[in-house]
Amino acid sequence: MGIAADIAIIIVAGLIGGVIAQQFKQPLILGYIFAGVLVGPHTGGVTVGDIHEIELLAEIGVALLLFALGLEFSFKELKPVRNVALIGTPIQMILTIAYGYGLGWLLGWDWVSSVWFGSLISLSSTMVLLKTLMSQGRLGTLSSRVMIGMLIVQDLAVVPLMIILPQLNDPEAGLPILGLAALKATVFLAMMIFLGTRLLPRLMAYIATWNSRELFLLAITAIGLGIGYTTYLFGLSFAFGAFVAGMVLSESDYGHQALSDIIPLRDIFALLFFASVGMLLDPALLLANLGTVLLLVLLVSAGKAVIFGSISWAFGYYNVVPLAVGLGLFQVGEFAFVLARVGLNTGSIGEELYSLVLNTAIVTMVLTPFVSGFTAPLYALRKRWFKHEPVQTVNLPQTGLREHVVIAGGGRVGQYVAEVLQRLNLAFVLIELDFRRVEEAKAAEMPVIFGDASQEVVLEAAQVEHACLVLITVPAVLTTQSIVDQVRHIKSDIHIVARAEGIEQMRALHDHGVYEIVQPEFEAGLEITRQALLHLNIPAAEIRQFTDSIRRELYAPLYETHKEYRTIAQLQNATHLLDLTWVSLPPTSPLVGQSIKEAAIRRQTGASVVGVMRNNILHPNPEIDYRFAADDLVAVIGTTRQIEALRHLADVPAHSINTVDGHEAHF
Repeated sequence: MGIAADIAIIIVAGLIGGVIAQQFKQPLILGYIFAGVLVGPHTGGVTVGDIHEIELLAEIGVALLLFALGLEFSFKELKPVRNVALIGTPIQMILTIAYGYGLGWLLGWDWVSSVWFGSLISLSSTMVLLKTLMSQGRLGTLSSRVMIGMLIVQDLAVVPLMIILPQLNDPEAGLPILGLAALKATVFLAMMIFLGTRLLPRLMAYIATWNSRELFLLAITAIGLGIGYTTYLFGLSFAFGAFVAGMVLSESDYGHQALSDIIPLRDIFALLFFASVGMLLDPALLLANLGTVLLLVLLVSAGKAVIFGSISWAFGYYNVVPLAVGLGLFQVGEFAFVLARVGLNTGSIGEELYSLVLNTAIVTMVLTPFVSGFTAPLYALRKRWFKHEPVQTVNLPQTGLREHVVIAGGGRVGQYVAEVLQRLNLAFVLIELDFRRVEEAKAAEMPVIFGDASQEVVLEAAQVEHACLVLITVPAVLTTQSIVDQVRHIKSDIHIVARAEGIEQMRALHDHGVYEIVQPEFEAGLEITRQALLHLNIPAAEIRQFTDSIRRELYAPLYETHKEYRTIAQLQNATHLLDLTWVSLPPTSPLVGQSIKEAAIRRQTGASVVGVMRNNILHPNPEIDYRFAADDLVAVIGTTRQIEALRHLADVPAHSINTVDGHEAHF
């Protein structure tokens, strides 16, 4: 069957390798590389017949990887950390290339191989880092934003490296070629920006009118690969053209849908690429050079960790951020495979160097979750050694804080709470590790501390021992647990209200002794459900019973173990048994012209009049001789049956009655 049989073998082997990687909680690309090793020419057994044909197909995988990268690229993601990303990352890559060059010189390599080695190890893994951050619950933290911003710029740097590095084989001849390539790239980019931003959106809009998912997928694939092939004919990299096509298309209205559709196709061809990488791995060569590989893993990991940590510190990120960045980005990334294949195909590097880089990258990827997990304990150890590290405070009262609220997390939720407390003139202090948010709080004249709320010295600066309440608004459950442990250590009996993103997080916080837990997504979903049921004319009392039962099921630990919380909930439920309702009196209503006493509303219906809105003026608790007029809004309290009796008495249609369930009007 030829290449069809080879593809079938690779896909089946990739599935097996992916399942194994998933079981061990490793990135799928490691499973794909392992699958390539199994079906490669160096291991025996079931073997791919024509590796060269698979390598040609793998080039499409590289192009689609960069096409999707262009679709995902957004300057908005770089804005919060733009300085360290746009300036710090190039500095990091230059330092790492120099460091790699030094390692190559020590190992006796020639200068071209040493520069290639430094360039390959300068790249870190976006896939591995994102998976690690998600599993550790650290997405959204300041350190994660710094790392992701730097990774985006690193991924973009792959494109010029693919153009520049092959020219090192013949520097004298390469410089004119490099200059010509830069000129071609500039002209091509200008043409794509000018024509692509005008032509591609119109073409995609025309194709989208046919409502054909297959044709839309075919169109975006043709755009990515077609423009890539055009750049190849233009004398530039095939992958570079695909990246530019994705970047131009991302600015159109169809960028998100294009990315969604292209991802499955990208992943299939990416499997072929990473499997082809594994096919070139010779286990015998690995064993023969095991000492060198382990030495490189140690030296590369340590050197990159120091460089990344130093860069983030130099750009004004202190506390835990430099440590987290260094221990998160020490590995060699998947785009090093892409770049290494270019070096191998152009004869710039040999099989031995390729194998060393490949093995070094794989080992560092596997180690990433374990090494990154040492961030918290190492930072805690550092804090014990350097207890007098200054903490930046802004707008704290000179008299100190007493009976105040400590808000751990100055994001959207934390700032909303702070704004309310500020309007009510209640004492509070914000703790935030994102310098941008600290500046926002400072501009709003809020008392704020720049620091990590999970560290004792920061909580002491917030004077938690004198606080009456701690609100934890950060979404990462591991961070919340660390904050809770430190707060309990300082003041064991203080009330803590925390945020959770799911049932598992709520249970984890409950195990840490937190009984006041709010789930924003759950509460929003419940409110949307309540609104929908109200518009479907379901009685408000039934809606309240339904939502209360669901809330009791979810917050069962709070009701069962916290007596005060259960009492408050019972009082709220009792309040909701009575509906505050506004009744609009039309001119034809028999109540118009009658006083409250003459209408005998309480005796005839059981409902009680608690207010009247006339000419935008509220008359609360009106006297019994108060006379109704046309277009009055009458506020009454009663059960659903009593409100229905009032509607018949006042002879008003149902749409003129607006129930305020839980003190929120629905007009």
